Amino acid sequence: MIRSYLFTPAHQEKLVARAHERGADAVLLDLEDSVPLANKAEAREALAGSVAQLHGKGVHVVVRVNRDLLGCASDLEAAVLAGVDAVMLPKVVGPDHVALVDECLSACERAAGRADRSVGLIALIETPAALLKAPEIAATPRLTALALGTEDFATECGFAPAPENLFAPAQQLILAARAAGVQAVGLPGSIAEIRDMARFAATARQAKNMGFDGVLCIHPKQVAEVNAAFAVSEEERAQAARIMAAFDQALAENCAAVELDGKMIDPPIVARAQALLATPGRRKSPA
Repeated sequence: MIRSYLFTPAHQEKLVARAHERGADAVLLDLEDSVPLANKAEAREALAGSVAQLHGKGVHVVVRVNRDLLGCASDLEAAVLAGVDAVMLPKVVGPDHVALVDECLSACERAAGRADRSVGLIALIETPAALLKAPEIAATPRLTALALGTEDFATECGFAPAPENLFAPAQQLILAARAAGVQAVGLPGSIAEIRDMARFAATARQAKNMGFDGVLCIHPKQVAEVNAAFAVSEEERAQAARIMAAFDQALAENCAAVELDGKMIDPPIVARAQALLATPGRRKSPA
């Protein structure tokens, strides 16, 4: 499970060189919005060296490609490198759009000598029309995650990227991801908040509580907050262990439910405890 994806402009060598030091679970090399049109070719050409460097540091690498057909095809061809784990497709239109990119990726993988569908695909949902088609989009075999692009989505809808406006769309995306068995990435708020870290941290915790698996970060300061929000505390881990022990004892006594701390413990609650114990604990943030 990847908690934090750090956007890094692929053409900015200094930022790429330090991206692995920021503590993110994945570095998202961006060829799209953060790269000026005049630097698109430069960013694409820099991928080979950047990916090799990041992969050598043990970092999960994702590449966000451009939306326009010509740019997207060139980006996909350049991105199918050893060390690239997934490609993010922005401004997804619908399942046919994703299927076309899937087909192009397969051709690129064959040309590069990579196994078919060895490169995952993350669909970035940025319009209400795409959100309505999220279940069909998520069913694409190559897809590994659905992500909510909150800023573009809010702009398309004509409202501010505030939790009260994004909570329902976020839930809709999470349900589509869960039904398809892929990750849900995003948060019910603005991704642009880089000054008020307490506010951003609260939104990241809300994202985790409502079922998101990870968050897109546009600044290194956001990474530590996301990792902390999605990590499991020692208290949570201890409580999950108590639930497991109580349930095991109940099963030994031929019972399928047991009371613990004034609550009934049955298989769904045990399943949540098992999932919690499988998630990473808190770790020290990089200096």
